[in-house]
Amino acid sequence: MTRQSATSGKTHVLKAVRAAFERERRVNLHRFPVQMDFADGVLTLTGETEHIAAKKLCLELAIAVPEVTGIVDRLHVVPATRMGDGAILDAVRDVLLQELSLQNCTIKLKRKERVETARDVTTQPHGVIEVSVKDGVVLLDDHVSSLAQKRLAGVLAWWVPGSRDVINGMDVVPPQEDSDEEIAKTVRVVLKKDPFVNVDRIRVSAHQAVVTLEGDVPSKEQGEMAEFDAWYVFGVDKVANQLEMR
Repeated sequence: MTRQSATSGKTHVLKAVRAAFERERRVNLHRFPVQMDFADGVLTLTGETEHIAAKKLCLELAIAVPEVTGIVDRLHVVPATRMGDGAILDAVRDVLLQELSLQNCTIKLKRKERVETARDVTTQPHGVIEVSVKDGVVLLDDHVSSLAQKRLAGVLAWWVPGSRDVINGMDVVPPQEDSDEEIAKTVRVVLKKDPFVNVDRIRVSAHQAVVTLEGDVPSKEQGEMAEFDAWYVFGVDKVANQLEMR
Protein backbone atom coordinates (compact mmCIF):
# COMPACT_ATOMS: atom_id res chain seq x y z
CA MET A 1 0.00 0.00 0.00
CA THR A 2 1.34 3.39 -0.97
CA ARG A 3 1.48 6.29 1.44
CA GLN A 4 -1.22 8.07 -0.56
CA SER A 5 -3.62 5.10 -0.41
CA ALA A 6 -2.93 4.64 3.31
CA THR A 7 -3.76 8.30 3.93
CA SER A 8 -6.92 7.96 1.86
CA GLY A 9 -7.96 4.86 3.82
CA LYS A 10 -7.36 6.62 7.13
CA THR A 11 -9.43 9.60 6.04
CA HIS A 12 -12.27 7.30 4.96
CA VAL A 13 -12.34 5.53 8.33
CA LEU A 14 -12.22 8.73 10.36
CA LYS A 15 -15.06 10.20 8.30
CA ALA A 16 -17.13 7.06 8.78
CA VAL A 17 -16.60 7.09 12.55
CA ARG A 18 -17.36 10.80 12.83
CA ALA A 19 -20.53 10.36 10.78
CA ALA A 20 -21.68 7.56 13.08
CA PHE A 21 -21.06 9.78 16.12
CA GLU A 22 -22.98 12.66 14.57
CA ARG A 23 -26.01 10.45 13.90
CA GLU A 24 -26.21 9.41 17.57
CA ARG A 25 -28.28 11.99 19.47
CA ARG A 26 -26.53 11.29 22.79
CA VAL A 27 -23.08 12.07 21.40
CA ASN A 28 -22.59 15.84 21.22
CA LEU A 29 -19.41 16.48 19.26
CA HIS A 30 -19.99 20.23 19.22
CA ARG A 31 -19.84 20.62 23.00
CA PHE A 32 -17.64 17.59 23.66
CA PRO A 33 -15.28 17.04 20.72
CA VAL A 34 -13.56 13.69 20.28
CA GLN A 35 -10.07 13.52 18.80
CA MET A 36 -9.44 10.49 16.60
CA ASP A 37 -6.44 8.81 15.05
CA PHE A 38 -6.31 5.61 13.01
CA ALA A 39 -3.38 3.38 12.12
CA ASP A 40 -3.01 -0.34 11.34
CA GLY A 41 -6.66 -1.04 12.11
CA VAL A 42 -6.51 0.58 15.56
CA LEU A 43 -8.60 3.65 16.32
CA THR A 44 -7.54 5.93 19.17
CA LEU A 45 -10.29 8.04 20.75
CA THR A 46 -9.35 10.91 23.06
CA GLY A 47 -11.49 13.49 24.84
CA GLU A 48 -14.24 14.04 27.38
CA THR A 49 -17.83 12.93 26.89
CA GLU A 50 -20.96 14.38 28.42
CA HIS A 51 -21.90 11.19 30.30
CA ILE A 52 -21.22 7.46 30.53
CA ALA A 53 -23.75 6.63 27.79
CA ALA A 54 -21.94 8.88 25.31
CA LYS A 55 -18.59 7.27 26.13
CA LYS A 56 -19.85 3.71 25.73
CA LEU A 57 -21.82 4.54 22.59
CA CYS A 58 -18.72 6.06 21.00
CA LEU A 59 -16.85 2.82 21.57
CA GLU A 60 -19.73 0.73 20.23
CA LEU A 61 -20.22 2.85 17.12
CA ALA A 62 -16.49 3.01 16.39
CA ILE A 63 -15.87 -0.74 16.56
CA ALA A 64 -18.83 -1.27 14.21
CA VAL A 65 -16.92 0.44 11.38
CA PRO A 66 -15.58 -2.52 9.33
CA GLU A 67 -11.98 -1.32 9.02
CA VAL A 68 -11.64 -0.79 12.79
CA THR A 69 -10.21 -3.92 14.43
CA GLY A 70 -9.21 -2.40 17.77
CA ILE A 71 -9.75 0.68 19.90
CA VAL A 72 -7.49 2.59 22.28
CA ASP A 73 -9.96 4.13 24.72
CA ARG A 74 -8.80 7.50 26.06
CA LEU A 75 -12.30 8.86 26.47
CA HIS A 76 -13.26 10.12 29.92
CA VAL A 77 -16.55 11.38 31.29
CA VAL A 78 -16.93 14.98 32.43
CA PRO A 79 -17.18 14.60 36.23
CA ALA A 80 -20.13 15.95 38.19
CA THR A 81 -17.60 17.73 40.43
CA ARG A 82 -13.94 18.43 39.76
CA MET A 83 -11.93 16.77 42.52
CA GLY A 84 -8.26 16.09 43.13
CA ASP A 85 -6.97 12.53 42.91
CA GLY A 86 -6.47 12.32 46.67
CA ALA A 87 -10.05 13.37 47.39
CA ILE A 88 -11.38 10.87 44.83
CA LEU A 89 -9.27 8.11 46.36
CA ASP A 90 -10.61 8.90 49.83
CA ALA A 91 -14.19 8.94 48.55
CA VAL A 92 -13.81 5.58 46.78
CA ARG A 93 -12.27 4.15 49.94
CA ASP A 94 -15.24 5.32 51.99
CA VAL A 95 -17.92 3.85 49.71
CA LEU A 96 -16.09 0.52 49.49
CA LEU A 97 -15.73 0.36 53.27
CA GLN A 98 -19.43 1.09 53.75
CA GLU A 99 -20.69 -1.52 51.28
CA LEU A 100 -21.90 -4.58 53.21
CA SER A 101 -21.28 -7.03 50.38
CA LEU A 102 -17.59 -6.03 50.40
CA GLN A 103 -17.10 -6.15 54.17
CA ASN A 104 -14.94 -9.29 53.92
CA CYS A 105 -12.57 -7.68 51.43
CA THR A 106 -9.27 -6.13 52.36
CA ILE A 107 -9.15 -2.55 51.05
CA LYS A 108 -5.80 -1.04 50.03
CA LEU A 109 -5.04 2.42 48.67
CA LYS A 110 -2.11 3.24 46.43
CA ARG A 111 -1.01 6.86 46.77
CA LYS A 112 1.73 7.39 44.22
CA GLU A 113 4.21 4.65 45.16
CA ARG A 114 3.00 4.13 48.73
CA VAL A 115 0.39 1.48 49.58
CA GLU A 116 -1.72 1.86 52.72
CA THR A 117 -4.29 -0.51 54.14
CA ALA A 118 -7.72 0.93 54.90
CA ARG A 119 -9.09 -2.40 56.12
CA ASP A 120 -7.26 -5.67 56.68
CA VAL A 121 -9.46 -8.77 56.70
CA THR A 122 -7.65 -11.79 58.10
CA THR A 123 -10.59 -14.12 58.80
CA GLN A 124 -12.50 -15.56 55.84
CA PRO A 125 -11.20 -12.99 53.34
CA HIS A 126 -13.21 -12.64 50.11
CA GLY A 127 -10.64 -10.65 48.25
CA VAL A 128 -8.27 -7.70 48.13
CA ILE A 129 -9.26 -4.47 46.40
CA GLU A 130 -6.41 -2.08 45.63
CA VAL A 131 -7.50 1.38 44.55
CA SER A 132 -5.44 4.06 42.83
CA VAL A 133 -6.40 7.28 41.03
CA LYS A 134 -4.59 9.22 38.34
CA ASP A 135 -6.01 12.31 36.63
CA GLY A 136 -9.48 11.42 37.86
CA VAL A 137 -9.32 7.85 36.52
CA VAL A 138 -9.97 5.18 39.16
CA LEU A 139 -8.11 1.87 38.86
CA LEU A 140 -9.46 -1.14 40.77
CA ASP A 141 -6.90 -3.92 40.98
CA ASP A 142 -6.19 -7.32 42.65
CA HIS A 143 -9.10 -9.76 43.14
CA VAL A 144 -12.55 -10.47 44.58
CA SER A 145 -14.51 -13.67 44.99
CA SER A 146 -17.47 -13.00 42.67
CA LEU A 147 -18.49 -11.13 39.56
CA ALA A 148 -21.18 -9.38 41.61
CA GLN A 149 -18.50 -7.92 43.91
CA LYS A 150 -16.36 -6.85 40.97
CA ARG A 151 -19.27 -5.15 39.26
CA LEU A 152 -20.63 -3.45 42.36
CA ALA A 153 -17.20 -2.09 43.34
CA GLY A 154 -16.89 -0.62 39.85
CA VAL A 155 -20.27 1.11 40.01
CA LEU A 156 -19.52 2.54 43.46
CA ALA A 157 -16.30 4.01 42.08
CA TRP A 158 -18.20 5.50 39.13
CA TRP A 159 -20.67 7.13 41.53
CA VAL A 160 -17.95 9.20 43.21
CA PRO A 161 -18.62 12.71 41.80
CA GLY A 162 -15.03 13.36 40.69
CA SER A 163 -14.53 10.08 38.78
CA ARG A 164 -13.78 10.58 35.09
CA ASP A 165 -13.38 6.88 34.31
CA VAL A 166 -13.11 3.53 36.09
CA ILE A 167 -10.76 0.78 34.96
CA ASN A 168 -11.92 -2.41 36.65
CA GLY A 169 -8.92 -4.71 36.45
CA MET A 170 -9.82 -7.02 39.33
CA ASP A 171 -9.73 -10.78 38.80
CA VAL A 172 -12.44 -13.08 40.12
CA VAL A 173 -10.92 -15.90 42.19
CA PRO A 174 -11.89 -18.66 41.71
CA PRO A 175 -13.02 -17.88 38.16
CA GLN A 176 -16.78 -17.60 37.69
CA GLU A 177 -18.72 -18.17 34.50
CA ASP A 178 -20.55 -15.05 33.43
CA SER A 179 -24.11 -14.93 32.13
CA ASP A 180 -26.82 -12.51 31.15
CA GLU A 181 -28.65 -13.28 34.38
CA GLU A 182 -25.54 -12.35 36.38
CA ILE A 183 -25.42 -9.01 34.55
CA ALA A 184 -29.15 -8.36 35.00
CA LYS A 185 -28.97 -9.28 38.69
CA THR A 186 -26.23 -6.75 39.34
CA VAL A 187 -28.09 -4.04 37.42
CA ARG A 188 -31.14 -4.67 39.64
CA VAL A 189 -28.97 -4.40 42.77
CA VAL A 190 -27.39 -1.18 41.52
CA LEU A 191 -30.75 0.41 40.73
CA LYS A 192 -31.99 -0.46 44.23
CA LYS A 193 -28.92 1.16 45.77
CA ASP A 194 -29.28 4.38 43.79
CA PRO A 195 -31.20 6.83 46.03
CA PHE A 196 -32.14 8.93 43.00
CA VAL A 197 -33.95 6.10 41.18
CA ASN A 198 -37.30 4.55 42.10
CA VAL A 199 -36.83 0.96 41.01
CA ASP A 200 -40.30 -0.29 41.95
CA ARG A 201 -41.70 -0.07 38.41
CA ILE A 202 -38.51 -0.86 36.47
CA ARG A 203 -37.97 -4.28 34.89
CA VAL A 204 -34.46 -5.39 33.94
CA SER A 205 -33.47 -8.07 31.46
CA ALA A 206 -30.27 -8.91 29.60
CA HIS A 207 -29.48 -10.79 26.40
CA GLN A 208 -25.97 -11.18 25.01
CA ALA A 209 -24.75 -8.40 27.34
CA VAL A 210 -27.45 -6.00 26.12
CA VAL A 211 -29.48 -4.70 29.07
CA THR A 212 -33.10 -3.68 28.51
CA LEU A 213 -34.89 -1.38 30.95
CA GLU A 214 -38.69 -1.43 30.78
CA GLY A 215 -41.45 0.09 32.86
CA ASP A 216 -42.10 3.67 33.84
CA VAL A 217 -40.42 6.42 35.84
CA PRO A 218 -41.71 9.75 37.19
CA SER A 219 -39.30 11.91 35.17
CA LYS A 220 -36.95 11.93 32.22
CA GLU A 221 -34.06 12.56 34.64
CA GLN A 222 -34.77 9.35 36.57
CA GLY A 223 -34.93 7.41 33.33
CA GLU A 224 -31.53 8.75 32.31
CA MET A 225 -30.01 7.99 35.71
CA ALA A 226 -31.31 4.42 35.55
CA GLU A 227 -29.79 4.04 32.09
CA PHE A 228 -26.46 5.45 33.24
CA ASP A 229 -26.44 3.03 36.20
CA ALA A 230 -26.80 0.12 33.77
CA TRP A 231 -23.98 1.48 31.57
CA TYR A 232 -21.71 1.65 34.64
CA VAL A 233 -21.96 -2.11 35.18
CA PHE A 234 -18.89 -4.00 33.99
CA GLY A 235 -19.64 -6.29 31.05
CA VAL A 236 -22.65 -4.37 29.71
CA ASP A 237 -22.18 -3.79 25.97
CA LYS A 238 -25.37 -1.85 25.31
CA VAL A 239 -28.40 -0.45 27.12
CA ALA A 240 -31.86 -0.32 25.54
CA ASN A 241 -33.75 2.29 27.54
CA GLN A 242 -37.45 1.64 26.99
CA LEU A 243 -38.61 3.41 30.15
CA GLU A 244 -41.62 5.67 29.81
CA MET A 245 -42.59 8.68 31.90
CA ARG A 246 -45.80 8.16 33.85
